[in-house]
Amino acid sequence: MALPTSKCLAGSLGFFLFIVSSVSTAEAAVTCPDREPELEVWNPGHNEENRVEIRKGRKLLLSSSATVHSIHITDGGKLVIKDDVQPITLRTRHILIENDGELHIGSELCPYQGNVAIILYGRADDGSQPNPYFGRKYLGVSKGGTLEIHGKKKLSWTFLNKTLHPGGMEEGGYYFERSWGHRGVIVHVIDPKTGAVVHSDRFDTYRAKEESVRLAQYLGRVANGMILSVAVNDEGSRNLDDLARKAMTKLGSKHFLHLGFRHPWSFITIKGNPSSSVEDHIEYQGHKGSAVAKVFKLFKAENGEHFNVSSASEWVQDVEWTEWFEKPDKARSKDMEKLSDFKAAHPDKICRQPIDIQAMTLDGADLTTEVFYKSGHDYQFLCHGKDQTGEGCHNYRVRFLCGKSVKPKLTVTVDTNVNSTILNLAEDVSSWGPGDRLVVASTDYSMYQAEEFQVLPCRTCRPTQVKVAGKATFLHMGEEVDGVDMRAEVGLLSRNVLVMGEMEQQCYEYSSKLCSFFDFDTFGGHIKIGLDFKATHIEGLELKYMGQQTMGHYPIHFHMAGDVDEKGGYNPPTYVKDTSIHNTFSRCVTVHGSNGLLVKDVVGYDALGHCFFTEDGPEERNTFEHCLGLLVKPSTLLPSDRDSRMCKLITEGAYPGYIPKPRQDCSAVSTFWIANPHNNLINCAAAGSEETGFWFVLHHVPTGPSAGMYSPGYSEHVPMGKFSNNRAHSNYRAGMIIDNGVKTTPASAKDKRPILTLISGRYSPHKDADPLKPREPAIIEGFIAYKNQDHGAWLRGGDVWLDNCQFADNGIGLTLASGGTFPHDDGSKQEIKNSLFVGESGNLGTETMDNEIWGPGGLDHRGRTLPIGPDFPIRGIQFYDGPINVQNCTFRKFAALDGRHTSALAFRLNNAWQSCPNNNVTAIRFEDVPITSRVFFGEPGPWFNDLDMDGDKTSVFHDVDGSVSEYPGSYLIKEDNWLIKHPDCIDVPDWRGSICSGHFAQIYIQAYKPANLKMKIIKNDYHNHPLYLEGALSKSTHYQQYQPVVTLRKGYTIHWDKTAPEELAIWLINFNKNDWIQVGFCYPKGTTFSILSDIHNRLLKKTYKTGTFYRTSQMEKLEHRYPTKGYYYWDEDTGLLFLKLKAQNEKEKFAFCSVKGCERIRIKAVIPKTAGASDCEATAYPKYIETPIVEVPMPKKLSSAQLKTKDHLIEVKIETYKKQYFHLKDDFAYIEVDGVRFFLTEEGIQLVVIDGHHGKVVDRVTFKNSILQGIPAQIENYVNNIKDHSIVLVTSKGRFISRGPWTKVLEKLGAGEGFRLKEKMAFVGFKGGFRPVWVRLVTNEDSAKIYQALPIPVVKKMKL
Repeated sequence: MALPTSKCLAGSLGFFLFIVSSVSTAEAAVTCPDREPELEVWNPGHNEENRVEIRKGRKLLLSSSATVHSIHITDGGKLVIKDDVQPITLRTRHILIENDGELHIGSELCPYQGNVAIILYGRADDGSQPNPYFGRKYLGVSKGGTLEIHGKKKLSWTFLNKTLHPGGMEEGGYYFERSWGHRGVIVHVIDPKTGAVVHSDRFDTYRAKEESVRLAQYLGRVANGMILSVAVNDEGSRNLDDLARKAMTKLGSKHFLHLGFRHPWSFITIKGNPSSSVEDHIEYQGHKGSAVAKVFKLFKAENGEHFNVSSASEWVQDVEWTEWFEKPDKARSKDMEKLSDFKAAHPDKICRQPIDIQAMTLDGADLTTEVFYKSGHDYQFLCHGKDQTGEGCHNYRVRFLCGKSVKPKLTVTVDTNVNSTILNLAEDVSSWGPGDRLVVASTDYSMYQAEEFQVLPCRTCRPTQVKVAGKATFLHMGEEVDGVDMRAEVGLLSRNVLVMGEMEQQCYEYSSKLCSFFDFDTFGGHIKIGLDFKATHIEGLELKYMGQQTMGHYPIHFHMAGDVDEKGGYNPPTYVKDTSIHNTFSRCVTVHGSNGLLVKDVVGYDALGHCFFTEDGPEERNTFEHCLGLLVKPSTLLPSDRDSRMCKLITEGAYPGYIPKPRQDCSAVSTFWIANPHNNLINCAAAGSEETGFWFVLHHVPTGPSAGMYSPGYSEHVPMGKFSNNRAHSNYRAGMIIDNGVKTTPASAKDKRPILTLISGRYSPHKDADPLKPREPAIIEGFIAYKNQDHGAWLRGGDVWLDNCQFADNGIGLTLASGGTFPHDDGSKQEIKNSLFVGESGNLGTETMDNEIWGPGGLDHRGRTLPIGPDFPIRGIQFYDGPINVQNCTFRKFAALDGRHTSALAFRLNNAWQSCPNNNVTAIRFEDVPITSRVFFGEPGPWFNDLDMDGDKTSVFHDVDGSVSEYPGSYLIKEDNWLIKHPDCIDVPDWRGSICSGHFAQIYIQAYKPANLKMKIIKNDYHNHPLYLEGALSKSTHYQQYQPVVTLRKGYTIHWDKTAPEELAIWLINFNKNDWIQVGFCYPKGTTFSILSDIHNRLLKKTYKTGTFYRTSQMEKLEHRYPTKGYYYWDEDTGLLFLKLKAQNEKEKFAFCSVKGCERIRIKAVIPKTAGASDCEATAYPKYIETPIVEVPMPKKLSSAQLKTKDHLIEVKIETYKKQYFHLKDDFAYIEVDGVRFFLTEEGIQLVVIDGHHGKVVDRVTFKNSILQGIPAQIENYVNNIKDHSIVLVTSKGRFISRGPWTKVLEKLGAGEGFRLKEKMAFVGFKGGFRPVWVRLVTNEDSAKIYQALPIPVVKKMKL
């Protein structure tokens, strides 16, 4: 075969290239819309009166900037924006696309590469005629319309991968800081070509002259041209000789020659060029106060970049304010206030020489203080301000600013990014270019710490780095902190395709009261897509100044479009992707009456109103994937958008007389507002909202134009879509909420609130949204919530389950609330498993001048931002009602302070509702959580108020495996809840709780006629400890409900503060079959009764009578309870009606009621009209007193080998009492420590000493009565010789000497002054420098007993 000649080969190759070129051109014409050959070049120029009609198949190619009045694309018309030309700006009032009209900017396969901006102009009040459907200033897609926008492919958002510090330090360059222990002259040698520190050394010229010689030699060896940074830390002059002084003078220093003792001094120079030197020096004598010598110099590196070298030599005095003090009672000053009076009243709390004084009136008004006279360290001051005269200060309190000891500090920095910062990111950001704008999210409580930056050119940046202009003002985390991913989100705001509104310079009124809320124009542009559009695909788009403060006009709005995916015939399905929406005036993306939309990689920033918004309730199957929303602010549109002020001032739609309750009716603006749970949220971030990150709200029926689209209650039962790997932080109210509904009826006289205000709502997901079908749990997976001021998450409903979640630095990590008000609760459970809770992480935040909430952390006392207030009780999980299940969770860094009750597990504050004994906790791990901070039941005081609401008194949870309390199977209860306490319960004073055992349930007592009574319930074996309940419902309801937790198989009596109710309904809650209690209800004499039993089927909403109760004259006959027949015993002498309440049916594990329904006893009483208060306590006892019996033995405490933490509890029992066998009497006394019992065999006092560090018994001693009476010094000497940090247990036997000098030793061990000992004594004391909360003295005539669990090691809490 002959080989082709070179000529033939060249011809063949040319033909091949022609074919390829032709194919490429054809493909480009298909994929790139501006390459379509049928397009007609269109350059309309600039004319605001030009109303453009593109119709009848006309296809235009816009290739230059233009201004027109409007554009209407219809009847097969097409408009394409030309690519690869100079930037194009198209100004128009609106663009309407319908009836096979099309607008194309790039395509999915051929993204637009140039820069194009569509500017929508016009005012709301300019007199133009609005479109009845779209309004003004819009890009609208109607029936048959096509909108295709495809900008450049760019990464939408990612995370910081390295922490960004305020001022930008640690982002590039060198940072050096020293204080005590690094004395002398510090030298840094810096390469001028790169800015790198090539060598550094320290010369202790205070200690030795040899160091001075070494310094001079060192400076001599440095090559000319090198940069020298030299400074003094602490002291460097004492042995500084002339050789070193002259060497430094030769370099250009003017002050080193005369450097004195502890003088701050800093110096920067270029070796060999003395004129380049910069220097600062200050004389300082070492007294209190700060002083600094600071220099800096800018250099240019070899690569053309600049770097800055700075040095600061200083003496630093930290300062702090004292607590507030009111005027001392003994102060006698008439004309001015004396500091000495305060010092006398508060010794050791005020410094000798305060730096400043701050005063305010007792009702909070600021005062100005003027120091009038000084005499040594004692001086006087006068107050100016509200209600003050020229004679001293009145009705005031005062605090003092005190300086701490000064300390030296030397700082040397080499900043290689002058006026710029390198951001290290988690992904390849090569698509981000110079000029692009970015936003870095806050990683603190305030969403306003989000910061914008502009990208700069960077020749040295890696693909995961960008250089930005300026420095960060706040700390932005770029790492996992204490196991929680707290990396700041970084979003791209700039895109090459821009649609924006043209704005006025200031606000104008186009809606009622608008400019009273905003000082800027809010009438932006908007994009609206309606029903039966032909195709819409948006990606690579920037939307700016979009949205209006009027309903229906949002940056992107799918309005009543129905199914927009394959189900609706759209292929490819409709999407909005890779889009940035910022500085918007009404939401970000609105999905209204539309289903199946994909919203992916969208950044919403600085928005008014709910950002990602589903509107009426029927919206389903929409997917929000990898979307970021941040800086979401209130808006006027809906009640849920409004803040408190807007809520009070905007009352349109309300019935006359409506009084807004902002925190109930409004105040819900959220980054993701989901009106139907059956939508998907995947990998999304809610990084800062005025209220909430993700809020699932329920529409009982659809509202607005969606009315009638589903049957009532559908959205409350529909299964949740996928919720996976989402995160929420920097929100005020909560990271996530599942709760509430919106009012779906207009205002009326019965309910004056306007439509769409927030109301109660309960989520209970079931298969096919049918409550008669099996429950289908809502799964929250991989959720991260941190730095949310109030809640990480508040989730109310049935079967909401969380798995593998992380909560950190929230005021309250998580509250799981039950599915609804009984009897509509179906007994489902909520649970969280395999999750992490962090109380106070290593993310300390940024202290700023206006930061009102800054204070010490619990674990290390370092300053940090705090969620709500310095003394707010931070909690990991908050028990509310239940039932809930907490399993395999880790709690880290929860540590209380003296003044702040931080705890891993706690209870809802000021809780009027019930507490379920089926709240189960198992497999809990604690890390850096002092055992004293594991649980806290509350105490009267700040935040807890009086701790006297019904739920506060009945709080309880079940420690299934003892991983919390060290007692497997125990129940943790409030320490004074005697309804469920028994003789062997062990108090844990640090928790304000007790560890108990038993079988528990609840009764719900509904009282009618009247419904405003206070109920008293008494357990017969602790009749001296009644429990008072106010009722869980508001006083305006037609009945009241009381919900005590009770111990089963016990007897109780119930009393009222007024005449007993005429009707009672008693529900048996959490009763298994054959569980029972016996109750005596107090009624006036002469009352007659009708008593029935019935069962209520919640699902069918039907009630069936099951039996009748008949009167019996024999108490014993109450035992004869049959399914259709029972008995009651009326003891008219005491006024008690007795019933045995016994469950007749089986119950599922987590159900409140039986499988057949909720069992109930109904009492109707005919009460004499003249009856008084129905309180029978005085006649009921001692007649019905029962002996306390432990029905369920206390579980055995875990052994030390089974414990997972070094700190633990020791169990101490002290008991002394008189024993009597027939006619014989004897005394019995012992002390027991972790099961080892020490009996006291002789009359007198026994002491057992325990090492407070390790919990080991180190000594035991007995003092006989004769010694106590005759030689009191012996016991005093013994106590004096006990080592500090010791627990001391004391008990007595016999008639010991209860008076005398020896009793003073109890005061040394923490007993309060003024106590009086009786015949029997039990005492838990502590010898040390503080008084633990568990120090306790019990003394009585017949017996004394203390059962306590004490923390080991004993640690003093740091003060707030």
